[in-house]
Amino acid sequence: MADKVNRRRFLGQATAVGGAMGLASARAGEPIAVQPDGLQPIGQAKGIHPGRVVWVHDPRATPWEGPGNGHWFQPEHTRQDRVDEMMSRAVCELAGQSTVREAWTGLFRHLNRQRGRGDAGYQPGEKIAIKPNLVGMIWHEGSVDPETYKLIKRQDYMNTAPQMIIALLRQLVEAAGVRPADITICDTLAYLVEEYYEMLHGEFPQVQYADHGGKFGRVQVQPSTVPFYWSCRPADASPDFIPACFAEAEYFVNFANLKAHTGAGVTLCGKNHFGSLVRWPVQKGYYNMHARSFSKEMGSYREQVDLLGHAHLGGKTVLYLIDGLYSGKHPVDSAPRKWASAPFNGAWTSSLLASQDPVAIDSVGFDFLCAEWDDYPRRPGVDDYLHEAALADNPPSGTFYDPDHASPEKRLASLGVHEHWNNPSEKKYSRNLGAGEGIELVACRV
Repeated sequence: MADKVNRRRFLGQATAVGGAMGLASARAGEPIAVQPDGLQPIGQAKGIHPGRVVWVHDPRATPWEGPGNGHWFQPEHTRQDRVDEMMSRAVCELAGQSTVREAWTGLFRHLNRQRGRGDAGYQPGEKIAIKPNLVGMIWHEGSVDPETYKLIKRQDYMNTAPQMIIALLRQLVEAAGVRPADITICDTLAYLVEEYYEMLHGEFPQVQYADHGGKFGRVQVQPSTVPFYWSCRPADASPDFIPACFAEAEYFVNFANLKAHTGAGVTLCGKNHFGSLVRWPVQKGYYNMHARSFSKEMGSYREQVDLLGHAHLGGKTVLYLIDGLYSGKHPVDSAPRKWASAPFNGAWTSSLLASQDPVAIDSVGFDFLCAEWDDYPRRPGVDDYLHEAALADNPPSGTFYDPDHASPEKRLASLGVHEHWNNPSEKKYSRNLGAGEGIELVACRV
């Protein structure tokens, strides 16, 4: 199979890279690591155009001057018209279509074919769940007043932008023909704050907005009876269940952020699912989601693989998106940082990434973060979850990944393709250079 790598070759590469990264960190006393070699794809590329990731960059979308100049999410500081254009360009380039309507038809049909549902497009009445990353609004961290649902600190934290969510909703409603009442937006860990809700609900009052608290017109998220199993098979842990609004949905959109992370190294589509279960990731009595996601070892079990592979999460995902309008480091940054690397050159990242391949899009996000910062994203083991996901059918850790069954029964297939670009200047992947496998990065400036 063209898009599969020889596992023995991969293990040798992973050992060499992991060792080099660990030595670099030890010598410096800091988590600064050697960059892994590029253009060595592993796994099975996914999508209408396999392995395609679209990157849209528009500096005009983000005229915010920075902290002290209001807040970035306010309409005068992030332009809805430019974000709408970014989203339109992203889905059209991803599907290879000239109109947004045709693009969404292609996306739905492709997913349904992959799921064995025939060559069917979206059908009226089918529900769609959208999972943004609203970690700056986590219910127990004190950034939100639970009595008013207003931000009392971290007002400029890098959440999925309301402008991005509105752009997506406009496409689903106006182009794809989805009734607003059949759409749910939910981050299970968050209070959906008034500052965002006012913008979202003001345009789409019939959309369902589910959150932790369920106050002021929001719906309190509840568990379904659909179980979620960790493939490391932890003993004596309380059982996990998929949220009801996700289990009831026929389609899922994973809307992550472009952020570094002090523990996991990066927060992208994989880690966005740490807010996709109805409990805190390290809640007492439950399996600790941070147990292996923070590991610096290569060839380790990774929680992100189970989350991306579960039938009611990754299995339903019609589109993966990464909001890169404003980027920073979680949890140390209360506001985003401008980037020095090209083409940002001292400005906001002002970007959007889109793909049908969860491994490919996180691989690209990882490369962007590593090109900008030499600390958390470059720690040893950070991209190990991408290796495990790409080779989920025969992973280096030896894990039998099967999050859908109580005991190992049906091993996950490869979840996508992983590789690193040739260099941060050209940002080329194997398919960009004419190879028949790997990632294709389509770069657009609008």
